[in-house]
Amino acid sequence: MHRLWSSVIGVVAVAAILIGVNLLADRFLANARLDLTQQHLYTLSPGTKRIIASLKEPVTLRLFYSPALGAAAPSYGAYADRVREMLREYASLSHGRIRLQFFDPEPFSDTEDRAVAYGLQAVPLTGNGDQVFFGIAGTNLLDDQRSLPFLNPDRERFLEYDLTKLVYDLANAKRPVVGVMSSLPLDGNPRLMMTGRGGAPWVSLMELRQNFDVKPVGLDATVIDPSIKVLLVAQAQGLREPTLYAIDQFVMRGGKLMVMVDPQSEAEASEPDPSGMPNKNTSSNLPKLFDAWGIAFAPNEVVGDPANAWRVRANEGDRVSAVDYVPWFNIRGDGIAHDDPAMADITQVSVAAAGVIGKKAGATITLTPLLSSGKDSGLIPVEKVRDFPDPGKILADFKPQGGPRVIAARVHGVLKSAFSAPPALPRGQERPPDFPAYKAQTDGPANLVVVGDSDILADRFWVRVQDFFGQKQVVPFSDNGAFVANAIGTLTGGDDLIGLRGRGVTARPFTLVDDMQRQAQAQYQQTEKVLQAHLEETQKKLADLRSGKGDQAKVVITAEQRAAIDDLQHELLTTRGKLRAVQFELRRDIDRLETWLRLFNIAFVPVVLAVLAIGLGIARRRRRTRARA
Repeated sequence: MHRLWSSVIGVVAVAAILIGVNLLADRFLANARLDLTQQHLYTLSPGTKRIIASLKEPVTLRLFYSPALGAAAPSYGAYADRVREMLREYASLSHGRIRLQFFDPEPFSDTEDRAVAYGLQAVPLTGNGDQVFFGIAGTNLLDDQRSLPFLNPDRERFLEYDLTKLVYDLANAKRPVVGVMSSLPLDGNPRLMMTGRGGAPWVSLMELRQNFDVKPVGLDATVIDPSIKVLLVAQAQGLREPTLYAIDQFVMRGGKLMVMVDPQSEAEASEPDPSGMPNKNTSSNLPKLFDAWGIAFAPNEVVGDPANAWRVRANEGDRVSAVDYVPWFNIRGDGIAHDDPAMADITQVSVAAAGVIGKKAGATITLTPLLSSGKDSGLIPVEKVRDFPDPGKILADFKPQGGPRVIAARVHGVLKSAFSAPPALPRGQERPPDFPAYKAQTDGPANLVVVGDSDILADRFWVRVQDFFGQKQVVPFSDNGAFVANAIGTLTGGDDLIGLRGRGVTARPFTLVDDMQRQAQAQYQQTEKVLQAHLEETQKKLADLRSGKGDQAKVVITAEQRAAIDDLQHELLTTRGKLRAVQFELRRDIDRLETWLRLFNIAFVPVVLAVLAIGLGIARRRRRTRARA
């Protein structure tokens, strides 16, 4: 009886201890987390933590997710779990400044209407008209709205970037100001519009205006307006020292800069000068600033890429009507840095007579490529593409020199000023009374985007304008406009957002199985090729014998030919059997591994638990025996 009461008291004590531990953990360890994933998928980056810590006012994030989507596509269900965990991590670090709400937008419900009102994307699930949602809508205290219309698992690597940018935009709801300094007629050419020869505003600038407050900056500016968050300097020609100083000091004070220089602006070359003659000076460069900042740019050479070149009309007298014009080419695939948030959804960018961006010897900056030419690219003297170039001759003279070559890149690092003091102003010009003080270098790492081609902005290289029942319709065939807008968008987000790049994904591949498949496939293909060739040769010999052709052609098949036919048929069956055996070998090791994994999952764990239980029982019995003795 005494032993029974001791056991009951022990069980009650253990239960009380467990309850107490749970209460203490809930009180003091509610926000404690341990991320054991190999790529730390649930550990937020320092930049995200700084943005969350800087929140002054609460923001509310609402996740609208239809469970029917996860039931139909399990990958979406797994991704939804990760999104919820990430949102909870954001909320736990915000100390109440990020509020979460989760909704199931059932069909024909008020919640579904609310999701539509927030601008979330409805996706049809079945042919019956049922729609599902998987998006996030955010609001701040001023009822400003931002949203992620649909969370696609294909963009999972940028989940943290997208969520952090959503929070950042809600905390800084005012549209960022982007200054534009350019010699190009981005806002249109009134003179051409009056003559009916085009001259409309460029589509790339119109797209910028959809997301930013665009402010023109004169080519003679002596100071950059402090309200400007990002300055776009695109094909800015003939800049004098005071304007270069203004750009330099804008960067020294922490401003973000996107520079587009060009050894040969095809857009400007196609525009007549005021006298009606073609423009001769169509290059742009910022050598004084680039030299001081450690950036290399070759203004006397353009990149050619025969593998991705445009087909253009050949010159009169050529035997062919069209020819590859290697200085104009599309950048796709590996030429696009898809691990950068600005480039994640970019599939193609078209460039024309682009120059190479690089890093000067001894420079301390970090240069990260965004756009690069192909592996068989080469350099062409810029003189060959000026003044009525001959595409056929350029192609004939072109020699691949290896690659890739960087055409657009991010530049990161502490920069020193290109000036030792403010330069003198032209006679009669005075500085404004609030002229900023001179800075010798940036306080921290600067962030720039440098592009060796300004024709990326030109309509002819990325959009087609069609007439649709009297309305002009713009149809993009490249992502040039999105590239420029995305690059500027990442710069407006500040240094913390720029530092967020692609992360891992929850779907982890079986690397061992993949390696086994690749090795087996390579071996199979090699063996299959030999066997297949032998099989085809045997079939041909057999067909020749049966049809009476070849060296043994006779009207009547002899006994020797019959024996040869039987031997070939036997060899044919044997070869086919070997092919099937090779196919079996392709899967044998993988099937064996799968069997062992199943045995491990089904039997190994229970066996280990059983052995532990037996071991504990034996140890307990021995202790009791010793106690009785």
